[in-house]
Amino acid sequence: MMNKHPAAATAGGTGAAAEPAGSGRPAIHADHLTVVRGGHKVVDDLTFDVPAGTVTGLLGPSGCGKSTLMRAIVGTQAKVTGTLDVLGRPAGSAPLRARVGYVTQDPSVYGDLTARQNLDYYAAVLGVPRRERPAMVDRVLHDVDLADHGDSLTANLSGGQHSRVSLAVALLGSPELLVLDEPTVGLDPVLRRDLWNLFHRLAAERGTTLLISSHVMDEADRCQNLLLMRSGRLLADDSPDALRAGTGTGSVEDAFLHLVDEARKAESATD
Repeated sequence: MMNKHPAAATAGGTGAAAEPAGSGRPAIHADHLTVVRGGHKVVDDLTFDVPAGTVTGLLGPSGCGKSTLMRAIVGTQAKVTGTLDVLGRPAGSAPLRARVGYVTQDPSVYGDLTARQNLDYYAAVLGVPRRERPAMVDRVLHDVDLADHGDSLTANLSGGQHSRVSLAVALLGSPELLVLDEPTVGLDPVLRRDLWNLFHRLAAERGTTLLISSHVMDEADRCQNLLLMRSGRLLADDSPDALRAGTGTGSVEDAFLHLVDEARKAESATD
């Protein structure tokens, strides 16, 4: 689901009050964040910050813990320990419901409703007054380039258009943080480019913070900052240029492989 709204935090945090805009604090702050599932650490002792108003990529192979981390950030993940603050409040706090947008890998809009009807329904769930919904729906349809398809049944839309309806739902209410779980998987190159352009416009023009996961390393250079994960652990937290320079490699993929090799050597040394 998009814009999921848990009732309570699942991880401890220090922020008791909303973070004021322009405070200079990160949009997401994690300290020794751990998630245990089935006796296994799916997310293992992560400490990082996501700067406000930026496009940050969360990259790593499938199964490395990216989706679990994102669920922790939006407050829908159980068995989370450590500190996890989002927009100055503990992750999952009720006041974050309208401030955080979340898109999962599987679109969860209703196929028997039009794109516009889906958006009107979710706007109502968010508590948007009826008189304000038409303008808000028109805005987000325009944002995702679906203005000409607003009255089409969602089930009749292409896969890429279906994904954009899900993204439009997450944009309702102008969220300050967007958490997008592999939003470009399976899309054609032109649509992928257009979505990344939209992500950067949201950050530059509206100050939105975006955390975007992917297992496709060639998308890394579209991000301002990167969190690289492997087996539940954080390998790096830096910009693409700094990662390449720090590892002496020519691409983020090569930098990632270099860091994986270094991690394996360190693990072997402690066995």
